[in-house]
Amino acid sequence: MRRYLALLLLLFAVLPIQAQKYACVRTEYILHSVPEYSQAINKINRYAEEWQQEIAAKQQHLDELRQQYQQEAYLLPDNLRQRRQDEMHNLETEIRTLQHQRFAAGGDLDQKRAELMKPVQDRVYNAIERVAREKSYAFVFDKSASATLIYVSDKYDISNQVLEMLGVKPGSTSGADAAASPSSSSSPAKGSSSKPSSSSAKDVTRAPKNK
Repeated sequence: MRRYLALLLLLFAVLPIQAQKYACVRTEYILHSVPEYSQAINKINRYAEEWQQEIAAKQQHLDELRQQYQQEAYLLPDNLRQRRQDEMHNLETEIRTLQHQRFAAGGDLDQKRAELMKPVQDRVYNAIERVAREKSYAFVFDKSASATLIYVSDKYDISNQVLEMLGVKPGSTSGADAAASPSSSSSPAKGSSSKPSSSSAKDVTRAPKNK
């Protein structure tokens, strides 16, 4: 990212002053203002909750088996004791495998996130491109994407124009997620510094830990 920014700064230095036309956007602000974004987040959260409940039910069953075994182990013959131990071991392995399948990097939750988020992100980026082409901007920076971009004057912020291109009223929010975003205000402070934004993944319930 730093090499990319350095290259852009070099281009600005080389290009004639009159050719330097650029702008910035706040993708987090735009996404939180688009209804489809909060709908996608809600769906992802529902998948995560369902999978957590599935794992929790298996974990509860395992706990019950362990408790029952501890109470009865001294009464059981060797072959039945070994069978019960194998049953608990297999269930414990199944729980660990399911946790990894659902919540590990590249697992079911990541795949659902990509599946549901990509259409929304593509729509936003297409709108940014259309505004940039219509306004003849050579460069469009994402103010919420990296702390490397230290300062951009608000007069170069085309986020609201992108929302209008998307058919969304600037300043509107799509749900509780937007309220938590520091960039969701329709009138940000003048000359505000860019700060790294929180990932949408934080909106998703975290995977349960195996006992």
